[in-house]
Amino acid sequence: MQEFMKEAQYWASSFSTFCIYNSNGFEDPYSAFSMMIVLGVKASFKSDGANTYEKLQKFIDQNQGEYITGYIGYDLKNESEKLSDLESTHITDTKKHDAPNTFFFIPETLLIFRDENVEITSNDPKATLNSILEHKNLEEDYLKPLFQGDIKERMSREEYGIAFQKIKKHIMQGDIYEVNLCQEFYSENASLSPFQAYEQLNLLSPNPFSCFFKNDGHFIISASPERFLAKRGTKLISQPIKGTFARGKTFQEDEINKLKLKNNPKDRNENIMIVDLVRNDLAKSAKRASVKVEELAKIYSFPQVHQLISTITCQQEEGVTISKVIENAFPPGSMTGAPKISAMRISDKTEKSARGMYSGSIGYITPNQDFDFNVVIRSIIYSECNNYLSYHVGGAITALSVEEEEYQECILKAKAITTLLKKS
Repeated sequence: MQEFMKEAQYWASSFSTFCIYNSNGFEDPYSAFSMMIVLGVKASFKSDGANTYEKLQKFIDQNQGEYITGYIGYDLKNESEKLSDLESTHITDTKKHDAPNTFFFIPETLLIFRDENVEITSNDPKATLNSILEHKNLEEDYLKPLFQGDIKERMSREEYGIAFQKIKKHIMQGDIYEVNLCQEFYSENASLSPFQAYEQLNLLSPNPFSCFFKNDGHFIISASPERFLAKRGTKLISQPIKGTFARGKTFQEDEINKLKLKNNPKDRNENIMIVDLVRNDLAKSAKRASVKVEELAKIYSFPQVHQLISTITCQQEEGVTISKVIENAFPPGSMTGAPKISAMRISDKTEKSARGMYSGSIGYITPNQDFDFNVVIRSIIYSECNNYLSYHVGGAITALSVEEEEYQECILKAKAITTLLKKS
C-alpha cells in the first residue's frame, strides 16, 4: 500500500489543481484518514476581496453532498475583523505570489486511504486506478535540482531586535499580552521541483497536518503540525500550539528538554493565553456553557521540536454556518497573539512583509458537513509563474520573552526548510 500511495501522489502532482493531505501516521481521537488526495475541478470559488465568507457559504450551500477543499490566506483578517484601516502596507510582496487570497474547489476525483484500504471516488474508479498504475514516474524530474536560487532574509537580525523591543514596550505599557512576530525568508528568480520538495520535506519533517496544494502554478508545500479547527458531528475542536523546545541529541538530553519545556513559565503562559483566546473564539459559535479545555499545554514531540499543544472543544450552536464558525475563529489565535485585534494591529506595523498564505489555513469540508483545517506553518510557498519562493517563521513574544532566545526559536522552526533548500 505504501508504494501505491507514493505512485498516487506522484500521479496527482501531474494535474493543474490538486491537494494531498498527509497525516504521516499520526493519529488522535479526531483523525479521519491516513491520507486524502483530491484533484481536478468540477466547480471552484475564489475571493474577490469583498464579502468572502458570505460568498463562500453560498458556494458550500450550492454544493452540499460534495467534498470541498481549499485554503484561506491570513490577510482575510482585514475583511473578517473589519481592519480595512490596517490594509497591509506590503501589497507588493503579496503580488509576487499572485494567487487568490481564498480558493476552494469541488474535486473530480478523491482517493482516501485508511489503514490498508483505499476508497476511490470518480466518474470511473477502475479507470482512475489503472491511470495511477500506468503512470510513469519521470526520472528526469529527479535529475533536476530540487531548488535553484539565493535565500534572503526580509528582516535582518538587527531589524528583528528593533521589532522585538517595540512589541515588548507595548506589553510593558499594558497595550497587549502577547504578539506573534513573524519574518520571511525568500528567493526571487527561484526554481523549485515541487514534488521533490514535498517528498523531501515530508521525510525531514513528517507532521500530522502536512499538505501539498497546487492551483495553476501556485504551490503550498506544508509540514504543519497544527490543527486550526475541525468539526466532528456537532463538536468543534481547536488545538493551538504555543511553546517550543529543540529535540535532544540523545535520549537523556531529549527527556531533559521535555522537562525544561514543561516547567518553563514563559512557554506555559504563552499557551494558556492563547487557550483563553481560542475559548473566546469558539464561544461565538458554541452552545451555552459547552466550551471545554480537554488538554492543557500537553507535550507533543515532532522530528525537530517538542511543543505544547492544548485541545479546546465545544458543541456547535444550531444555525451557525460553516463559514461563520471559521470566520469567528480566524485567523488562528496561535498566529496572532492576545488580545487578537490589538495583536494583529501591532504585528502589521512591526513585520516587514505580508504573510500571504502563512498563518492561514488549508482544509476540507466533507459531504456530511464535517471539516478539518490546519495552520499553514513550516511551509514553502512557491509561484512557478513568478519564480518567487518564500517561507515564514514566527514566535510569540510575552513579558517573559528574551530577544535572542526568541530569534533562535524562529531559526529552529525554519530548520527543516532551510536544510532542504540549502542541500539542493
